[in-house]
Amino acid sequence: MTTGLDDRLRAAIETVAGAACDHDGADPLDEATRLALRHRDESEMAVWLAGDADAFALLVDGDLSLVTHPDARRRGLAATLLDEVIAAAGTEPLTAWSHGDHPAAVRLGSAYGFARVRELWVMRLTSVSDLPPVEVPEGLVVRGYRDADADEVVRINAAAFASHPEQGRMDRAQLAQRMDQDWFDPAGLLVAEDTAAPGRLLGFHWTKLPVGSQVGEVYVVGIDPAAQGRGLGRLLTLAGLHHLAGRGVIEVELYVEGDNHPAQRTYSGLGFTHPPADTHVQYRRDANSLHV
Repeated sequence: MTTGLDDRLRAAIETVAGAACDHDGADPLDEATRLALRHRDESEMAVWLAGDADAFALLVDGDLSLVTHPDARRRGLAATLLDEVIAAAGTEPLTAWSHGDHPAAVRLGSAYGFARVRELWVMRLTSVSDLPPVEVPEGLVVRGYRDADADEVVRINAAAFASHPEQGRMDRAQLAQRMDQDWFDPAGLLVAEDTAAPGRLLGFHWTKLPVGSQVGEVYVVGIDPAAQGRGLGRLLTLAGLHHLAGRGVIEVELYVEGDNHPAQRTYSGLGFTHPPADTHVQYRRDANSLHV
């Protein structure tokens, strides 16, 4: 184990993660992990390598990423790394995502006492050619983001995702980090403003279109709880879809909690579908979990 990420370790992580992404069709490192690699102090992370840098384990704030190069699978490298991580974690709990409901993750999680605790659905809209029109009710303006909106976006995000373990913690610094990514477009962060109180936002829809991609994303939709029940979620989602359609996307994807049935109904009503296999799964291991 090392607590410093030098160029060699970073290159190994990128090589293995890139190969796994190409093979499995899903990036094994989520955005929070990639932002940590880019912005967090190296002393706040721990990394393990196995084989000839064919597999790695990366631990950030108790969140584990465990990735094996496709050419090196079925050699026991993941189990070797997991033994080391568990020994180092001691009594601290561990969480880990399987980006895609991968059978190998099911087997490994079961063997090491990881319980399946959360599902994240990927829903997809495969055609943006026939979207219903956006009808903005009186008293609202839907527009692109301005720098003066930052505090309001952070406020609404914190309120809307108060129980969300990752999204709800976003502060001004983390907002700036997300906006520093090469795909960020202020026009693609749509906000709903109350015309009776200029500057007061009721919700936002942050769209995402990676550079060079034709697949857009409903990145975050956040509605002020005080404004719930006014149809703002559907309104802002639809406005964002029109924005993405204008950018030439051929498909739109989004991530929604597996138990968030109201949001799923909203997205389904706009044409999004969810194949059962298109599910990300979070596992958790507590100190009293048994390694069998």
